Amino acid sequence: MITEKELIEQIKNAVLTAFNNTGFIKIFKIKENAVSGMLQQLSDLSIKVQTNDSFKYTLIFEIKTSGQPRYARMAISQLKEIVSKNTNYYGVFASTFISNETRRICQENNIGFIDTAGNCFFNFDNVFLSIEGKSNPFPNKRPLKTLFYSKSSRALRVLLCNPEKTWFVKGLSTEADISLGQASLVKNKLLEEEFIEELKVDGQKKFKLIKPEKLLYEWAKNYNYNKNNIKNYYTLDDTKTIESNITNYCNAKKIKYSFTLTSGASLVAPFLRYNRVFVYMLDNIEKIAKDLNFKEVSSGSNVSILEPYDDGVFYNLQIINGIKVVSNIQLYLDLINYKERGEEAANFLYEQRISKNW
Repeated sequence: MITEKELIEQIKNAVLTAFNNTGFIKIFKIKENAVSGMLQQLSDLSIKVQTNDSFKYTLIFEIKTSGQPRYARMAISQLKEIVSKNTNYYGVFASTFISNETRRICQENNIGFIDTAGNCFFNFDNVFLSIEGKSNPFPNKRPLKTLFYSKSSRALRVLLCNPEKTWFVKGLSTEADISLGQASLVKNKLLEEEFIEELKVDGQKKFKLIKPEKLLYEWAKNYNYNKNNIKNYYTLDDTKTIESNITNYCNAKKIKYSFTLTSGASLVAPFLRYNRVFVYMLDNIEKIAKDLNFKEVSSGSNVSILEPYDDGVFYNLQIINGIKVVSNIQLYLDLINYKERGEEAANFLYEQRISKNW
């Protein structure tokens, strides 16, 4: 983990590199833990610069080890207070690496940014400097570096399926069937990314999803139904007969199942013609296929049985005409990267069913 002192030093070097390469900005004074302005407010770093036309400016830096939106907003609030009370001052948020959302927040608030990779944005008076596209030199290597691992995603599914509900960490843990520690990590990560907000309900601190669309969009970018173990089969029956036979068999044998992709969409939000059945199952797939007279094939299949990457796919099942279908959230995720016009079907599902709950 980079120390605060090391981070400040790396930010100084990044600023020097960025400005020296411009040919029109000269740095003439750098001070750490600077007391700045009329009200003598403390900032992490102060850099005085002069342009070729002899205008002088003071750049005030708030430096955080995390560049996520939550920390950026705190820094921006401090910077705006300092800048508002001083002439020719410009606020800059700095961190190890700054996310796209944080960059947007900085620009909306007329605050510059720079990270240790060298990505930066400065826009004051007649100065404009923007550098982007440099990769993160400090990728997060913690076990929960993404919200979209199997266990973590259970919590996301619960939140997205219950967008209006407020939660305690313990309640989310129970509902998602994950450990209290895992639920806490997910909650903290969501808070950093500003997908949720904390609020007091009857004097108790809870949290609530506030950006369901963005969370679903980010998850969809990190998901593909092919992460499940898929076995492909062929049978002479038509799709409706196949689906009926699977439903009756699983109900009789008490086998956990749920239709998805084209099969699920045909029941929830019909959009595509289809000739291939997709179903999640938890049991002895080979025996089920044999009992239903499915022949395993390497091409030309019309039945695909998915052994789920995680049992969370069965959360919040729907029953439509006596047939079990995955939740609309899971259905959207499965469809979005399906090659046979799956993205169109996913967007239709979103417009017809999902967005109306948000």
